[in-house]
Amino acid sequence: MSFTDFNFNKHISEALKSQGYVTPTPIQQRAIQPTLDGRDMIGLAQTGTGKTAAFVLPILEQLSAGRSSNSVRSLIIAPTRELAEQTYAYIGKFSRRLKIRACVVYGGVSREAQINKLKRGVDIVVACPGRLLDLANDGAIKLSGIEILVLDEADQMLDQGFLPDIKRIIKKLPVKRQNLVFSATMPHEVRSLIDGLLVNPVEVTVDHTEPHTNISHTFYRTEKNKKNSLLTSILKEGYVGSAIVFTRTKYKAKSLAQRLEKQGFKAASIQGNLSQQQRQRALNDFKNGSCKILVATDIAARGIDVAGISHIINYDIPGTTEAYTHRTGRTGRACQSGEALTFITSEDQKMIKSLERVLRGKITYGNLPSSDSGDVVFENRVPQQNRPARPASPASPAGIKSKKTPRKVRGKRSSQRNRMAAFDFGV
Repeated sequence: MSFTDFNFNKHISEALKSQGYVTPTPIQQRAIQPTLDGRDMIGLAQTGTGKTAAFVLPILEQLSAGRSSNSVRSLIIAPTRELAEQTYAYIGKFSRRLKIRACVVYGGVSREAQINKLKRGVDIVVACPGRLLDLANDGAIKLSGIEILVLDEADQMLDQGFLPDIKRIIKKLPVKRQNLVFSATMPHEVRSLIDGLLVNPVEVTVDHTEPHTNISHTFYRTEKNKKNSLLTSILKEGYVGSAIVFTRTKYKAKSLAQRLEKQGFKAASIQGNLSQQQRQRALNDFKNGSCKILVATDIAARGIDVAGISHIINYDIPGTTEAYTHRTGRTGRACQSGEALTFITSEDQKMIKSLERVLRGKITYGNLPSSDSGDVVFENRVPQQNRPARPASPASPAGIKSKKTPRKVRGKRSSQRNRMAAFDFGV
């Protein structure tokens, strides 16, 4: 199957062709046509499988073919600012030659700039719930003309406590409309919401509970007070290209990034205490490569879409198997390989057992025995032939022992990674 099978208008088709997209992902293959047909839908799929394109492309097609209007015609609600910005950017890439205007709305930035853009008229609004409800209550945005509603990452809406706001927003929408709900998991509370929202929906499920098969998983047994030295040793070993390091708390994300910077690593943090401008600057630095290590809380687990992330490092093990899937889904995107490293302590046994059941024998354990030098000694690493591709790197510092790939092979793999597309379509 190819994108040409959907008979998109020539401007969308040309945009797809110019960016090299020929074959839709499984979620796109199964979700786009029912959306074009006007059906309500629930789409269940992992992060990184192409959910964003599965609703953005048919929405653009429907709005470009429909009647013009002075009111907002499509509303896309996202749980985080990063995800909202990312979706807005995707819309921009495919609507440049269409007479469709869009804007993005979220808190932490100027209301006036958003209000002024809304006054000039837009067809699509991508919004976070809090600011959207605020503007709707003030009459700054009219929702009476909505034709298509999208709830993106519905389960994270629940996690962040947005469901009451979502219900208030839905009451402001016209009764007759198309509803699309996309999620990675389906908790009871989300199921209850959509049961009263969707009318005769199509349900598309694409391995939403399965971990990505192109990611290797290595767990390192350590102690709380040795995590810092373990992380430093891994980064100094030289094979990590770009990585997201996940912590449980905002304070730890900030302090860990600062410590890594002092040690000479190009690091930044992204967490809830930063202003939107600071968060965007850190994300831009990570995307353009001036920052190689992004230390983040789970707020970033679903809102970051950057091609070529080689590693996910769980400095703190996540609280659920779903969170582990969302975190590790930031690597191994667009059919590339990736690697997830997780630091585990004696307090994490319950979560470890849950992940062992989900990953079903795919975990390799790395033991960290002491050495005379005091450095971490990496043993029981994944055999090289089973590991994902790594970029070329300088030699490891003295005292760190690891299995090395011959230089010729490492150079070849590095060139393969460098050929990765700059634009990752798998959201």
